[in-house]
Amino acid sequence: MATKILMVCLGNICRSPLAEGILQSKLPKDKFIVDSAGTGDWHVGHQPDKRSVAVAKKNGLDIANQKARQFTASDFEMFDYIYVMDKSNYDNVVKLAPNPEAKAKVQLMLDGLTTVKGMEVPDPYFGGNEGFDTVYAMLDEACTVVANKLLNK
Repeated sequence: MATKILMVCLGNICRSPLAEGILQSKLPKDKFIVDSAGTGDWHVGHQPDKRSVAVAKKNGLDIANQKARQFTASDFEMFDYIYVMDKSNYDNVVKLAPNPEAKAKVQLMLDGLTTVKGMEVPDPYFGGNEGFDTVYAMLDEACTVVANKLLNK
């Protein structure tokens, strides 16, 4: 049975689609399923932001076929691990947790990266293209840590 990982940000068009694509590229597809969602519903059904698509492509990944969806309480049943991009996403996701076991599945994306807890992946949406490069680099590093943990379980 495949291990299922969900990446969550606000609108599911910038950070979480990148995290989904990056982590997918680091894990065997027959053993892991990676998806993404947003806590908000503004972009449901839309492709990722063109700047996320461009930075992914620049790094050899194609995320253009992803479609945004909203996080729901049923995601706790479907996914083994839920990684959120910032504290606001964390709060919004754990509010929907039906029990402590479900809440324990949720963690901040960057928490495994350093000994500093609570670091956030900044939302690049309102900035320029360089913000997407920065976010890509952060997520690439974090996804390497996550992939290594998952592969060594």
